[in-house]
Amino acid sequence: MSWRPTYRSSKFRNVYGKVANREHCFEGIPITKNVHDNHFCAVNNKFLAIVTESAGGGSFVVIPVTQFGRIDPHYPKVCGHHGNVLDIKWNPFHDNIIASCSEDSSVRIWEVPDGGLRRNLTESVLELYGHSRRVGLIEWHPTTSGILFSAGYDYKILIWNLEIGEPVKMIDCHTDVILCMSFNTEGSLLATSCKDKKLRVIEPRSGKVLQEANFKNHKVNRVVFLGNMKRLLTTGVSRWNTRQIALWDQEDLSMPIIEEEIDGLSGLLFPFYDADTHMLYLAGKGDGNIRYYEITLEKPYLQYLMEFRSPAPQKGLGVMPKHGLDVGACEVFRFYKLVTLKGLIEPISMIVPRRSETYQEDIYPMTPGTEPALSADEWLSGINRGKDLQRLKLIEFMSVCTHLGPVLMSLKEGYNRPNKLVFKAPVKEKKGGVVNGIDLLENVPPRTENELLQMFFRQQEELRRLKDELTQKDIKIRQLELELNNIRNRREKKKVQQIKE
Repeated sequence: MSWRPTYRSSKFRNVYGKVANREHCFEGIPITKNVHDNHFCAVNNKFLAIVTESAGGGSFVVIPVTQFGRIDPHYPKVCGHHGNVLDIKWNPFHDNIIASCSEDSSVRIWEVPDGGLRRNLTESVLELYGHSRRVGLIEWHPTTSGILFSAGYDYKILIWNLEIGEPVKMIDCHTDVILCMSFNTEGSLLATSCKDKKLRVIEPRSGKVLQEANFKNHKVNRVVFLGNMKRLLTTGVSRWNTRQIALWDQEDLSMPIIEEEIDGLSGLLFPFYDADTHMLYLAGKGDGNIRYYEITLEKPYLQYLMEFRSPAPQKGLGVMPKHGLDVGACEVFRFYKLVTLKGLIEPISMIVPRRSETYQEDIYPMTPGTEPALSADEWLSGINRGKDLQRLKLIEFMSVCTHLGPVLMSLKEGYNRPNKLVFKAPVKEKKGGVVNGIDLLENVPPRTENELLQMFFRQQEELRRLKDELTQKDIKIRQLELELNNIRNRREKKKVQQIKE
């Protein structure tokens, strides 16, 4: 069993979780009470974004990561959505750009100024309309600038090219709501879990399903690619309703390599994988514990290390990117834990105990940096790594380049390097897109009460506007009729005078 301690030689055997002091936590945040199975939290080395509870639409707060303490109740919010915000994600290559999706069927791109917000932000940089139902998931491409994936309750995944502000591909192979999306290291494969209990590995540019699994003993909820190991890890529920994890070969999903039961609790298990240390973290929604393992290519594949325990249940967890960690303290991972009952955001650092204060190269290998490897057009044309291809400029090397990953950086000198990239949004009209010859904004009846109310209020507003226009036009018509009568009277008077003369 995973809880049974087995000791082996590993530099991560003694990793421990350290909770930040109270003065380094964030308090007084009205965390959303939405039951959607997402983290409702996104972090980068500049900002912390939290989805909040609000009336009359969806909103989230964006706080500088160094602004600890109690947050003012009237702190500025990002509040442009007309429905509840379901997911938020920071752009991995632009620290000030964040994407959000909502129950109002839209995806929006926001630009947060340096230093945070001074007033409510209601105007987004880009509004993306393409889904006919609410949008529950968004993911940025890991190596490409300007490519965003969104999954909606219309069972479709749209690939957005933000350089033109339009969807360029629609993946329509799912028969139910998509629960999770995960990319491999170079972004050439997409793994999805779905409510139809199937695990799929998809080639995103063509939309072709390469592998599909429907294993009866393991109901898949969440999936994550394990770096370059050509492995997938899923969390789910066994036949006996116990929480379970399974390890899969990405090229053969007929049977899992191993299955392991975790416990008998009912909360969803969120997996987090660190490709640099080959460590897997499992955090349950509604739990206070975080288990962590080391993953290897040889048996036993999953090596249980330790468990971080806390009495406060977690609503969700945000993860700091590698270049935002404190390498001087041997920090290898950092969570931001949402405690709804207290309105508290609690940083939790995973630390490797080392006596030396020098840079530890063995626990900080080269890691994906803040520079994109490709532009959107290069990735859409079939390239997975643009820099090497541009340097070689040889077509025969394309097959080699397609297996290369993102642009790497060292945390020793480059983890505080500023990013000089600038996000430029295209100028476009707010209209529905047409992908694969299908109009994505056809008149589709609402499925939920919230969607029905939103449609009702929109129609009421449209009716009021049309009534006002009709009233103004009636007044204009009366004025024109009076002027016309005056002109006729003048002409008749002139004719009478001419006849008398």
